[in-house]
Amino acid sequence: MLALCLVLFTGPTAMAIEPVKISRDDTALDLTATTEIYKRRGEAFQVSTAAGADGIVRRIEVRASSPQHSGDWAVFALANVTDEQIDRLIVAPHFRLVGSGLLWPDLGSTRILGITPSEGFALDRVEEGSEDDVFRITLNPGSVITFVAELAAPDLPQIYLWEPEAYKDTVNAYTLYRGIVLGIAGLLAVFLTILFVVKGTSMLPATAALAWAVLAYVSVDFGFLSKLISVTPGDERIWRAGTEVLLATGLVVFLFTYLNLNRWHTNLSYVTVAWILGLGGLFAVAIYDPPVASGIARISFATTALAGVALITYLGFNRYDRAVMLIPTWALILCWLFGAWITVTGQLANDIVQPALGGGLVLIVLLMGFTVMQHAFAGGAYQQGLFSDMERQAMALAGSGDTVWDWDVTRDRVVTSPDMSPQLGLSPGSLAGPARIWLPRIHADDRDRFRTTLDVLLEHRKGRLNHQFRMRAEDGHYHWMALRARPVLGSNGEVIRCVGTIIDVTEQKNSEDRLLHDAVHDNLTGLPNRQLFLDRLQTMISMAERIPNVRPSVFMIDIDRFKLVNDKLGMSVGDTILLALTRRLKRLLKPQDTLARISGDQFGLVLVSEQDADKVAALAEAISKAISAPIDFAGQDIRLTASIGVVTWVENNAVPEDLVKDAELAMYQAKRFGGNRIEPFRPAFRTVGSDRQRLESDLRRALERRELTLVYQPIVELKDAEIAGFEALLRWEDPKRGTVPPSEFIPVAETSDLILELGMYALKQAADDLAQWQETVGEIPVFMSVNLSSAQLLKSDLCNDVIKAISASRCDPSRFRLELTETLVMHNPQQALMTLSRLSEAGIGLTLDDFGTGHSSLAYLTRFPFRTIKIDRSLVIDQSEKGGILIRSIVDLANKLDMKVVAEGVVSEDDALKLSEMGCDYGQSFLFGPPIGAESVQKLLKERFPISKSS
Repeated sequence: MLALCLVLFTGPTAMAIEPVKISRDDTALDLTATTEIYKRRGEAFQVSTAAGADGIVRRIEVRASSPQHSGDWAVFALANVTDEQIDRLIVAPHFRLVGSGLLWPDLGSTRILGITPSEGFALDRVEEGSEDDVFRITLNPGSVITFVAELAAPDLPQIYLWEPEAYKDTVNAYTLYRGIVLGIAGLLAVFLTILFVVKGTSMLPATAALAWAVLAYVSVDFGFLSKLISVTPGDERIWRAGTEVLLATGLVVFLFTYLNLNRWHTNLSYVTVAWILGLGGLFAVAIYDPPVASGIARISFATTALAGVALITYLGFNRYDRAVMLIPTWALILCWLFGAWITVTGQLANDIVQPALGGGLVLIVLLMGFTVMQHAFAGGAYQQGLFSDMERQAMALAGSGDTVWDWDVTRDRVVTSPDMSPQLGLSPGSLAGPARIWLPRIHADDRDRFRTTLDVLLEHRKGRLNHQFRMRAEDGHYHWMALRARPVLGSNGEVIRCVGTIIDVTEQKNSEDRLLHDAVHDNLTGLPNRQLFLDRLQTMISMAERIPNVRPSVFMIDIDRFKLVNDKLGMSVGDTILLALTRRLKRLLKPQDTLARISGDQFGLVLVSEQDADKVAALAEAISKAISAPIDFAGQDIRLTASIGVVTWVENNAVPEDLVKDAELAMYQAKRFGGNRIEPFRPAFRTVGSDRQRLESDLRRALERRELTLVYQPIVELKDAEIAGFEALLRWEDPKRGTVPPSEFIPVAETSDLILELGMYALKQAADDLAQWQETVGEIPVFMSVNLSSAQLLKSDLCNDVIKAISASRCDPSRFRLELTETLVMHNPQQALMTLSRLSEAGIGLTLDDFGTGHSSLAYLTRFPFRTIKIDRSLVIDQSEKGGILIRSIVDLANKLDMKVVAEGVVSEDDALKLSEMGCDYGQSFLFGPPIGAESVQKLLKERFPISKSS
């Protein structure tokens, strides 16, 4: 009763909604579908927030900014799923042609009066978007915030969530297009008006009127009008309706005038005049009720277009040339009309359709202008073109924005038009005069080349000048200039003039420099990358061959277990630590030394400043100590170590790649010894890599020859020691090496493409053996467990391969269980979830192996479709009281989740009995049997299930 009273006296309440998850890479999200609209809910509005990170749903109350508010509200929720703060913009366009409607259309207005979040203060309105309601929000890492928007009207056609820079770039991207369209529309209107003055035919003013109507429409639609005069959203609706009425009127006038309809039937003139008068009355209606006027104008435009089809068809069959010439234009109008119809009805809803339709109107008028001009000036004096070649070239030069560079050689005077002196911060006319006054402004490194280029041009009296140089501005900065010119010869064959263009290409040059820098430098640390590192090493080797006291040493430095830092603290923290380490290392070096970032956590060093072996070793020790010094981050000390490999140049004709490879071999040897050590290179290290390559080659050959076999370790039910299944394990008997343990050849396979072939080989062989057992023994109630690798899990067609292999053996998919560890799942959780779900839907069981060794096992139990978990042997053999409590908790959790439990590494029968009493289902260890071959398994099954075949 108390809760009911609270609801009754606190006003309407909205239910909680699902939040939209936002990541750092999301630049633009359409929130329209996920935003809930509540109409007529009064001045006080209550809403249940989305469940926060703690899972709690709260209720908040928002009050309207004014007592006259209509009571319309919008609610949506956002969740920051990243570990970084995210800044975004909430954008609600005032007007969208999409879905505006044909009758009583939505002509736009202020959409959102204010937005209140469930946490913090009301959002600040951003004044940048004159055509949109824009609010800035900041989402903290892991936060879930519900937003309540106070609406100015019950309709909210569209609401977006933009990344600020992406929104700014999008707005700017449309600015150029709109400017071009407006420019073309304005030029068309002015040009057609001028032509009407020159050639007073009735077609030209009608076309010019339609061109002005289109210009007015796109000016309002593109927001250009609001930049000329102050227009409120309410006034903009009137302007929008008025331009649509003007557009409909212009089309009627053009059709009547161009087809000269009064010559065909008098009644057509009366109908047209009445139509135009009716449309003229709509201008008054637009002031009081813009949607009504706009809806009638849209219907009129469509009716005019359809009537034009009938008239053009009829007159075309009567061989009226004007009607025939109008067919392309009217076909374009019909296409535009169809596009507008599917847009206003909401069937076409992308963001580029509205500006595209505006450009389409300008294109229609442009085609109309060509058609009209062909009739108006047929056989006239305009056959030679509207402009002379000189005028056309002058207009092209003015349109390109280039500056004319004119050097009168005879008088030795340089003139630029327009004057480029103000561009450099100089007083007007400072660069006008003899060519020598340019020399002090030109960069010292470019001065001689500039003078020589001009002298060569004068001497040869031919060719083209294409020269780039730097000029100093008044503020001391240099601007890159691109000069393109050609000589003009006099009657005596000497150069009398040199004319061309000069443009400022500073931004282009800066972009090229940035690209060149980024191509050979690391983006995070600014250090040289591997390519530049090798280039500088080659330079040092060349110097060492000529200069006796130059003896470069190469260091390869790898941070030990740096991946754990990224996994625990995040990539951004890892980047910060790398920057700190970079600064430490650079303080130990001298200017002639080169420090580079070779890969993620691997650095390279070319040491030239020290030649003595003891000093080189001392520097290596200093580098190791600098890296191992604790790094204070967020109140905790992060301690790192490094494995360092060192090699010194000793012979001529050395190859940089070989030196780097030797240093890397020494570094890898240091890591094999446990890391945190300095290892000088020894030639014996090269055999380690060759052994690994030889092992990979032998493994590939063994796979081709089917020398790999499978053994099967029993998995028993703890309650009665009955066999429940087997785990398939790979074995390799090499003729030369003998038995190669999986710990040696599996890592080699994982670093190459062999792991996929090994995995599918094991799966197919296990399926075939299980089928053979069933054929010999009968339908036995045992399952087969096969391990998956990370490469298999991330393979897109894994599901098809697994199902195909099982189907080929004609085994029941439910008899198979695929085992994988949670570390494999963590490589790509989304891909893993999709793949594992498909396998589970196919009836294949999934087992989470090594449970209890990771930090996120519980999360993966509920998120992924595992049916069985394997408790790691390290927990099973733990005989302490805490170990028993932990295993009991895991078993109880699995039972509640309706999952089976397998205990690995059971040592004794007493341990098996304890595990069975706890509720553990299965056990697997040498206590229940070692891994055995397929034939031995078959004999064992015949002994355990003697009546299966007969039954």
